[in-house]
Amino acid sequence: MKELWSQRCRGLIPYTPGEQPKGRKLIKLNTNENPYPPSPQALRAIKEAAGEGLRLYPDPECTELREGIALALDVKPEQIFVGNGSDEVLSLAFQAFFDPDKPIRFADITYSFYPVFADFYGLSYREIPLDEHFSLPLAPFLEPGGGVVLANPNAPTGRELDLCDIRSIVAANENSVVVVDEAYVDFGSRSAVELVSLFPNLLVVRTFSKGRSLAGLRVGYAVGDKDLIAGLNAVKNSFNSYPVDRLAQAGALGAIRDQDYFRATATKIISTRACTSGHLRSMGFTVCDSAANFLFVTHETVPAKVLLEGLRQRGILVRWWDKPRISNYLRITVGTDEDMQTLCQALREIIAEQA
Repeated sequence: MKELWSQRCRGLIPYTPGEQPKGRKLIKLNTNENPYPPSPQALRAIKEAAGEGLRLYPDPECTELREGIALALDVKPEQIFVGNGSDEVLSLAFQAFFDPDKPIRFADITYSFYPVFADFYGLSYREIPLDEHFSLPLAPFLEPGGGVVLANPNAPTGRELDLCDIRSIVAANENSVVVVDEAYVDFGSRSAVELVSLFPNLLVVRTFSKGRSLAGLRVGYAVGDKDLIAGLNAVKNSFNSYPVDRLAQAGALGAIRDQDYFRATATKIISTRACTSGHLRSMGFTVCDSAANFLFVTHETVPAKVLLEGLRQRGILVRWWDKPRISNYLRITVGTDEDMQTLCQALREIIAEQA
């Protein structure tokens, strides 16, 4: 009975994740998962960790993994925080760095978990409208405030914000924290990690789910000044001091060490993205410039909802939101070349049926 829920719980509007189908085999282009398997080195590390040691608690500090990430990014281990996926890291950041009486800012079209976190923690916020091309206006983010959250590349549009603009936003908000969510940075965007040693108010949040093909392990991390990392640890250790399990730590460490495999799969996805964009444009789609592993598209004549249902009937899942400004758009994950060829053929059929 909902009467037993707390008042805060009754008022929540939770984040809705993409569908995870059971039973019927579908081409899943709706949750931005990597179409390629994890690094063999990551899989070996997981198997080696799956032994007697599982009776013991994992390292609460994720020491080896933090050292591996720090080495890969050319930062110090004390500048790294590891959590259960980037969503948990973001949640901890909202608790650690933002106050209810100081509104935070993020775009009106962006990762829809941001307002969910803000509402859950009782934080006030301003949603800054993107322009008609889904570009981020700089001016509203250059005013001092309670903090800023930026997804770069943005979700669900895939648009990239220039690093010079990020630097300007961080510099203008020197008395509050700027969180840059880089869940999709591995597919051609320039990371803000190079700025963390220059700005003590910058926190960059990243994940192993997308570029490293480890969505099933749920490992994310943050990079920032050691005092920001201490703040995240203070929140984490107040309710769960052992969040990342042994297998997840081992697999993530194996993945971060296998840079050749990571670069090879990311390069494949970038190439497939470019090829698919060209095919979609030839069919009458407007395709947002994407630096992510997905495409945000709308067709000149066929409504997005018609395309969504037509694709599902053909065994292909994509993502759609019934929200202002984007209800006629679809977000399509970049799969394998074969996946995208099947998608394009299905779209041609649907468009022909609507002619």
